Parts: sequence; structure tokens; C-alpha cells
Amino acid sequence: MFQKQIIMRRVLYALLPLFLFSIYLYGYRPVAVLLVSLLCGIAIEYLVEKGRNKKVSEAVLVTCTIYALSLPPKTPLWVVAVGIIFAVFMGKEVYGGFGRNIFNPAITGRLFIYITFPNILSASWMVPGAFGAHADAVSAATPLGILRAGNTSALNLLDLFLGFKGGSIGEGSILLILLGATYLLITKTASYRTMLGTAIGAIGISAILDFLGVKGAFPALYSMLSGSVLFVAVYMSTDPVSAPKRNLSQWIYGFLIGTLSIVLRLYSAFPEGTSFALLLGNTFASLIDELTTPKTSTPAAKEASI
Repeated sequence: MFQKQIIMRRVLYALLPLFLFSIYLYGYRPVAVLLVSLLCGIAIEYLVEKGRNKKVSEAVLVTCTIYALSLPPKTPLWVVAVGIIFAVFMGKEVYGGFGRNIFNPAITGRLFIYITFPNILSASWMVPGAFGAHADAVSAATPLGILRAGNTSALNLLDLFLGFKGGSIGEGSILLILLGATYLLITKTASYRTMLGTAIGAIGISAILDFLGVKGAFPALYSMLSGSVLFVAVYMSTDPVSAPKRNLSQWIYGFLIGTLSIVLRLYSAFPEGTSFALLLGNTFASLIDELTTPKTSTPAAKEASI
């Protein structure tokens, strides 16, 4: 049934620790969200690819998993289903299937429900810890929400690094994200240029804005340990299909995503800017490749210039 893709399987291995840790943070909710995402995502790709006499790609498993991990833990399951169906069909299959899509399918689905159901998603956070025992707690402020309120003293840097904080299902533990990045790099599954470019862009602009005293800017360290910037840098900006192919292009592309993530986080009405930044990066990926490709003179052109 599935088209075997070892690279995609490695990405799943790198995501597994984040998923298992999310069960401790939020109990059964991550399991339910992931199951709905997988069932709906695989079903829609199967129906479309069956008409083309092709198999379902293992890449859809990565799309469904990353999409699920990018959601707030209490996202209603019907919203999860709507988003992943849109992600696979509109973000991938309408372009012809695996390898032809312009945009990262997971972020396409995430952004679709982010814009369509903002009130639902903003009320879908949970207080983390004890296998979801605090699911009914009234207050479930995310670190970004606390930073926007200017209350950095309420955040513990070690907790932010280890992942004992509110947020999307898979963005919690920076430690596990870095371990996943190490595995992907050792196995040559992902580009270090895109990862580092995204991180450098985000850290650099955060430090500059904070140094200049821009109103609303977060301290660079808190900014990097909160939200989904590093999750996007490791698992989403490195998507081999929607990212540029040239070495220099990957540095520029990553830097663009990281910079835009922080700027949009600061100036947009949404608390996080990574989804929009990645989509904009996807939009310009081919252009960046073209602009960084050395121009070669043809014999005819050389003769004309003489």
C-alpha cells in the first residue's frame, strides 16, 4: 500500500520522542489528535492516488505527524480532520502528489485552520504535566502569551528547555528537538544549512530588536526557547520538496524563515509567526534557487559580445 521512503521513515523516528513526551504532558489528547490526522490524511491520499494507479507515499505519514504535533492539544477532532484533509488534498495532491507540491503540506493545513478557526484554537491550550491531569484548569497561558504580557519572571529557562511548558503538542522540549536534529544530521536526512539558517535568522533578529529596545520585543534566549521556531527549523523548513536545492539558497531560505518568524510574531495579530514565515519561504524557494544559480554564457552570447 505504501511507497517505501527511508528518508521519511527517519523523520518519523526523530519525531517519536516528542510524541511520547507529549503523552506525559497532555495525556490521551495527542494520541487522539495523531490518530485522526493519520486516518484522514492517509484516506484522502489513498483515494486520490488510487485514481492515478499509484501507491500512498510514506511522506504522508510525516505530513500527518508534523501537522498533529503543531496543534494545540485540545483542538477539536473535527477541526483536526478538516485541516489534514485540506493539507493533503490542497497542499499536495492538487499539484500531482509527492515531489510536486510547492508548499509544505503540514503547514498548509495548520495555517488553514489557524485562520479559519482562530477562536477555537486559541481556547485549545492545556496546562502541561501529569499525563493531562490539569486538562480542565482555567489558566493555560503559553510562554509566548506570558512574554507578550511582559512577565519574563514567570518563566523558568530550564523548564522551557526541557519542555515543561504549555504550547502546541510537539513544540515543548527543546532538548528533544535538538536530539532529533542531531539524528537527522548524522543520518544525512536533513540539511544543516536550512536548520542553522533558520536558527541564526531568528536569534539574530531577536537580539537586534531586544538591543534596540523595540517595544514588545522578547529577550533572544526566551524567544528561542518559547514557541515553535526551533521545531519549524528542524522538521519543517528542511522539507526536501518545498525547500530550495542549492547550498547557498538553503542558507538564505532558512535565514528568511527565521527572521520573518520573529518579525511576524512581534507585529502581527497572531501570537506566533512561524506558519506564515514558512509559507512565505516556500513561495520564494524557487526564485532563491534561480537567483543563486551561476549564469553561464552560451557560445552564441560570447560571439555577440565580441
